[in-house]
Amino acid sequence: MSRASLAKEPADVAAMFDGVAGRYDLTNTVLSFGQDRGWRTATRKALALGPGDVVLDLAAGTAVSTVELARSGAACVAADFSLGMLKAGSKRPVPKVAADALHLPFGDETFDAATISFGLRNVADVDVAFAELFRVLKPGGRVVICEFSTPVFEPMRVVYMEYLMKALPAVATKVSSNPEAYVYLAESIREWPDQPALAQRMRDAGFNEVRWRNLTFGITALHRGLKPR
Repeated sequence: MSRASLAKEPADVAAMFDGVAGRYDLTNTVLSFGQDRGWRTATRKALALGPGDVVLDLAAGTAVSTVELARSGAACVAADFSLGMLKAGSKRPVPKVAADALHLPFGDETFDAATISFGLRNVADVDVAFAELFRVLKPGGRVVICEFSTPVFEPMRVVYMEYLMKALPAVATKVSSNPEAYVYLAESIREWPDQPALAQRMRDAGFNEVRWRNLTFGITALHRGLKPR
């Protein structure tokens, strides 16, 4: 199995990420031209974390994002359904849990905050994932979604789409252990909802005060919402 399809069967997606785990962090840094570090920092700041907060980092992969969140002093848990990714990040000093975004193994109202970075796009049912995030958050809890999005500047959007479909797979051939997985990445980004559409799905899931902030001209966007008290 070299790549998943846009049907996003969970076993296929997990197997695909297992296959790229060893060089995943390096590949992300190369393909994003180093922007991934800034995106992680922006996610941490958007969550407004502090000591005493308990935070879920869903689709955490190798837990590099969880380590960034832990800089706030909050207690952070990395969760992912790819055992290969969790294993690749085994030396990172944060708790790790095997977890499916559609069936989270946590009780109701467990977390003060939750985030999912570049992972929501890979779940088979986004609305169920939102429902699960809503369930495990305490009243007043914050959620931040960091995900690839739609560039807001038309010339940038054209260049970006060309990069996704042509240059990205070619670059991945040089640095990734499974370049075909990055063809899926490009296709899944192209099919992903734009910023207003994703914000509406968050509202439909019950989150209020939903806002988004574009990063890198909208190549990535942070969506933030609150669970009502």
